[in-house]
This record gives sequence, C-alpha cells and structure tokens, in this order.
Amino acid sequence: MSFLAQSISDFEAQADAVDFSLLLLRVSLGLTLAAHGYGKFFTGGRLPGTAGWFDSMGMKPGKVHALLAASTEVGAGLMFAVGLLTPFAAAGFVGLMVVAGWTVHRNSGFFIVKSGWEYNFILAIVPACVAGIGPGRFSIDRVLEIDYDLSGWFGLLTALILGIGGSVGLLAACYRPPVDAG
Repeated sequence: MSFLAQSISDFEAQADAVDFSLLLLRVSLGLTLAAHGYGKFFTGGRLPGTAGWFDSMGMKPGKVHALLAASTEVGAGLMFAVGLLTPFAAAGFVGLMVVAGWTVHRNSGFFIVKSGWEYNFILAIVPACVAGIGPGRFSIDRVLEIDYDLSGWFGLLTALILGIGGSVGLLAACYRPPVDAG
C-alpha cells in the first residue's frame, strides 16, 4: 500500500472514531437531559411538585416554569441526542444550566459535593462545544446536509449567545428570590 493510500485509510479510521465518539456523547448527554425532564412530568412530585419547588426558590410563576423547564429538557435533550438543529438544542442545555446554576447552586461554590455548580457548567459547556465541532456523520443534521452550515463559530456562538441570553432574560423577568427573614 502506498504512503498516500495508507494516510487516507488512517484518516478515514480516525474520522469514524470521531463520528462515533460524537454520537456517543450526544446520545448520552441528550438522553440524560431528556430523562431529567421526563422525571418532572411523570415521577416524584411531577409538575405540581416541581412548580412548588420553583415557586419556593423564586421562579414565578412556578407552574409555567415547571412546564417550560420539563419541556425544554425533553425537547432539547432528544434533539441533541439525534443531532437535530444541534446548536439550538445546545442552546437549550446552556439556558437551562445557567438558570439552574444561578437559582439553585450559585451560593454553594464550584464543586458538586458541596451543592456547587460544576455539574451545571459541564452540562452547558459540552453541548456548546459539540455545536462548534458539529454533530458528526451519525446525525439528522448530516442527513439534511445542514451540519456544516450549523457548526463552527456559528454553532458555538449560537449555542452560547442564545442560551446565555435567553437565560439572563428569563432570570431578569421572572426570578424573584425569597427575602431572607434573618
């Protein structure tokens, strides 16, 4: 086999590994987020319990935010898992995790062992990076031949700007933390 043929074969094998790794990453993160939303709909306290919790932390009205959070978790999670409009699905992750980090974890430090925001950070930054890299060959975006148009700087910045911008707007409009009685 010639050097050029061997180089092409090595590149193709490497590309297969990258595409499969992106698939594994997307499916793992996407289904994790979708399961989180499913739980808000169908397990534990369901939407009424989630609404009460949201009200108690200052996300008013809790009923609306419980429905929006659960729907965004399921929708963005499933879209990300299948690689559909990847930067917009990633923006859903970013927005959800910024709100969660700010409302629940911001006063606890960074590390999750002390109820910090490190988990929220990872669940926001990894999908944003995938949006920049692109969803890979095993995605609906590739089947629709839009993966290259939606990746690169466009994908990364779309995920970050829409996610952070949307969450900041939501927090400014709706977050009213309880006043400490002490």
